[in-house]
Amino acid sequence: MELHILLPFKIFLKISDVQRIVVDTNAGSYGFLPQRLDCVAALVPGILTYETKEGQEHFVAMDEGILTKRDGYVEVSVRNAIAGADLGQLRNAVANQFVNLDEEERDMRKAVAKLESEFIHGIKKLRQS
Repeated sequence: MELHILLPFKIFLKISDVQRIVVDTNAGSYGFLPQRLDCVAALVPGILTYETKEGQEHFVAMDEGILTKRDGYVEVSVRNAIAGADLGQLRNAVANQFVNLDEEERDMRKAVAKLESEFIHGIKKLRQS
């Protein structure tokens, strides 16, 4: 199979000769082999595991997204992904990156809430005039 992992602004991974893929979906964990029927699956945050023709396993931590399998082509579209050979190091990288994203997201939400508040306050002033 050929595996492509796509992020919003770039191609994260493009690899051929993949023998099997295991992903976490909203209905549980699923494995994909080359002979599997074509399908679409909603992905939840978790670890995607793929095995190359040489028998080597690779791991990719992913955010939620969607997987499509068509013939020998598997495409995964997610918002964020981190690759790692060692699950322990991958877990630490995910924890660090997602903690930073959570902090940035909180700051952004505060800024947007402040802008909305000022906008509404400005409209109220205009109506009173």
